[in-house]
Amino acid sequence: MTEGNFVDYVKMHVTSGNGGKGSSHLHREKYIAKGGPDGGDGGRGGHVILRGNSNLWTLIHLKFKRHIRAGHGSHGSSGRSTGADGEDKYVDVPLGTVVRDSETDKILFEITEDGEERIVVEGGMGGRGNWHFKSSVNQTPRYAQPGIALEELDITLELKVLADVGLVGFPNAGKSTLLSVLTSAKPKIADYEFTTLKPNLGIVKYRDYQSFVMADIPGIIEGAAEGKGLGYYFLRHIERNSILLFLIPADAKDIVEQYEILEDELRRYNPEMLDKERLVVVSKSDMLDDELKSEISAILDKDLKANYLFISSVAQQGLTELKDTLWKMLND
Repeated sequence: MTEGNFVDYVKMHVTSGNGGKGSSHLHREKYIAKGGPDGGDGGRGGHVILRGNSNLWTLIHLKFKRHIRAGHGSHGSSGRSTGADGEDKYVDVPLGTVVRDSETDKILFEITEDGEERIVVEGGMGGRGNWHFKSSVNQTPRYAQPGIALEELDITLELKVLADVGLVGFPNAGKSTLLSVLTSAKPKIADYEFTTLKPNLGIVKYRDYQSFVMADIPGIIEGAAEGKGLGYYFLRHIERNSILLFLIPADAKDIVEQYEILEDELRRYNPEMLDKERLVVVSKSDMLDDELKSEISAILDKDLKANYLFISSVAQQGLTELKDTLWKMLND
């Protein structure tokens, strides 16, 4: 999936359907001069329904659909005939979609399961026909109920990426390169910071036709929890990942310090993020000889409060061990 095709934020106006009017018809037939009331009920207005679809990864199909309107219910008719219900409008969204009221910013619900359906705005009830109002004191009521009016709402759809493994690191740490080597994804890769501006997803193929999903999240900078850099734009995507894979380049001045800054940004954004499984990967380790690796390992063993691995995406070093470790963490 190219970066330009990844849309994770959409605003739209949704409108349900009016309920149909009840009929106030009086039955007339040859030899039956006064057949009494037989007006049917109006049909229900259509709902606007959001539906989870596991085949979708982005909201791009809704990018230019700013208005969603359901059908109106038909009016009731003679012979106690009920009007047809208005057409429901289904909007398919990827799993991990959060729905907010645009005016209040209140979260209405989240779609997390395939096939899950949630009504955003309900269609109006159809009005009752006049035969409902017949009584011993009013045997020919000449009135019926109107249908209930439609509902309107401005909503915001936010996608939080659902992935097994989320790559966390500073800009230019090698996250996109790792994703491109482990999966068939083709993220933008260049030798400058913030090459990745939107999350990229890829499927990592494992043994015996098994697989898991990895997400490359745009790079974190210090102060991201307060909105610096890309701020909340990418931090919310990490919330749904099962495992956080911290990527720190081997040429970093202080690997432990970089890890602690990243950890602190996640803590300040949402303390629950630190309850997730974590693994630290020292990338670009093909630059290190055995002696340097030993020195760095001694420091990490002493000061780093997490498991770690040395890898090189370019030189294809340590990738099998990385996949084995991630698979074990996911299935334990």
